[in-house]
Amino acid sequence: MREALFVKQNSDKWQQYENMRQANPDEIANQFIEITNDLAYARTFYPNSKTTAYLNGLASKLHQSVYKNKKESTSRFITFWKTELPLLFFVHRKQIFYALAFFLVACAIGTLSAKYDDTFVRLIMGDEYVNMTNENIAKGDPFGVYKHQNEFLMFVQIGSNNIFVALYTFVLGIIFSFGTIVSLFRNGIMLGSFQYFFFSKGLGIESVLVIWIHGTLEISAIVLAGAAGLVLGNSFLFPKTYTRKVSVLKGAKDGLKMVIGLVPIFIVAAIFESFVTRHTEMPWILSSLILVTSAAFMVWYVIIYPLKLSKKTTVN
Repeated sequence: MREALFVKQNSDKWQQYENMRQANPDEIANQFIEITNDLAYARTFYPNSKTTAYLNGLASKLHQSVYKNKKESTSRFITFWKTELPLLFFVHRKQIFYALAFFLVACAIGTLSAKYDDTFVRLIMGDEYVNMTNENIAKGDPFGVYKHQNEFLMFVQIGSNNIFVALYTFVLGIIFSFGTIVSLFRNGIMLGSFQYFFFSKGLGIESVLVIWIHGTLEISAIVLAGAAGLVLGNSFLFPKTYTRKVSVLKGAKDGLKMVIGLVPIFIVAAIFESFVTRHTEMPWILSSLILVTSAAFMVWYVIIYPLKLSKKTTVN
């Protein structure tokens, strides 16, 4: 597009934004995003023009209006999980789908490998864990591993480890998304072989009713952390109309918000694993209820609710 046409199409909007710097913070934030998009386009096609210099100045003024001495609303904490995070899930729904697809393929590979190679489970899970589980099965307590450690210490260890894995999976996305895919494959192969091990022992249904009490939330959150990593990696690979720097900063911000939003889910999953999963004698109806409720919540919060919310909100 020629610069004159670009200016003609957007000049009224720019003038309006100049005169609306006293609008409410949400409107100013939306204006800032619009101007940043226009600035990125101008820098790409008219790097040394007066238009680019003008937009840079306008973007700086709007940035100051939004962030300088900004007072956060007391409801900001609630708004993040009620609106901002679900909208991020909607905007980046393709990355969520791809992360889930990579993970499920890895699970299938882990399952088939464990089925056709007797040594694969030991390679993935380690001899110590397999031997201990076999001993527990012989004792009639196949899931005794969840009962040996103090509940609180187990909660701290598992919660912190899962949050670390999520952050690690996200940060690896900077390696052209490949790092995140590797992490998803590693976790998926581990889950597939782990789950097949119990099915091969005739404990498939029982393992699902016990392990997935916490696993439903935990695994879902790991997949979403992988999606956040793909958001980061794709922002570098596919900057679109943004400069690569602006695109990466935006991808890093969105991805980090997604990972931070998963922290409560990891905490609840750690509570389940530490304080609930150990009660393997609980009625199957109760464990099924926890499992189904967790799965329903994840589907609602990540897919259904964001879709409904997007219809009421303009997503940039």
